[in-house]
Amino acid sequence: MSEEWVYPVELRREGGEWHAYTPEVPEAIASGATEAEALQEMGHALAAAVRGRIKDDMILVAPTIARAGAVSYPVRLSARLAAKASVYAAWKRSGMTKVALAERLGRSETEVRRILDPDHGTKLDQLEETAAALGGRLVVSFEAA
Repeated sequence: MSEEWVYPVELRREGGEWHAYTPEVPEAIASGATEAEALQEMGHALAAAVRGRIKDDMILVAPTIARAGAVSYPVRLSARLAAKASVYAAWKRSGMTKVALAERLGRSETEVRRILDPDHGTKLDQLEETAAALGGRLVVSFEAA
């Protein structure tokens, strides 16, 4: 299963402002004076919502494609948060406890909690090791801007 953390964001103009939302994460909403500003703010709102879902130990599902007939704009999570979200979502799908994952990694439960914490600066090699322990691999790519 490949996950890309790019959310289809829809814009709506109301009362002189642009409002951004996505059905994928209904708690993430943003607005701005321009479309670009609303989309930029939506990036922050999505990051906060994804971090919140992880911190609250909720299920986290990678975004799907835009709704049929809807005009949407792609808003990406940062690479760091996308890596954390990928590992976290795989861990949740596994049904494994943090203790069991710690045993599989040969680490303490405290270390596993840090690895899964979206605000902890986990090194990429630790995320790769955790992805492998969950039966997957973490993939990083480069796209020209």
